[in-house]
Formats: sequence, structure tokens, C-alpha cells
Amino acid sequence: MSRKEAMARASKKYEANTVERIALRVPKGKKAKVQACADKHGVSINVYINQLIDSALKREGVDNL
Repeated sequence: MSRKEAMARASKKYEANTVERIALRVPKGKKAKVQACADKHGVSINVYINQLIDSALKREGVDNL
């Protein structure tokens, strides 16, 4: 097995044990708006959306799940 393959397997295993996926569909044009906001804050779309979710959960009183 090549180093590249080993790294891919390790990454996949790590991700399987540490993250969950949520498919998010948005109307055409909204992704670009979210990307612009993420860029403004210097983060990826994923980080930006996670920050928004964390903020909302904190407001709802469920910030420490």
C-alpha cells in the first residue's frame, strides 16, 4: 500500500469516528452569499456554518451537547 493510500484510509477512519454529515440544500444563489460571508470572516463555508449553528444552539440553551 502506498503512503497516499494509507493516508487516505487513516483519514477516512478518523472522519468516520469523529464527524457526522448533514446534507444542506439551498436555493440557487444562496451558496454564493454564504461563501462571501465566510470569505469576509476568513473561514471556510463549513466553519462558518458551524459557527452559526453553535451560536444558535447557545441562544437556545443547548450549547454543550
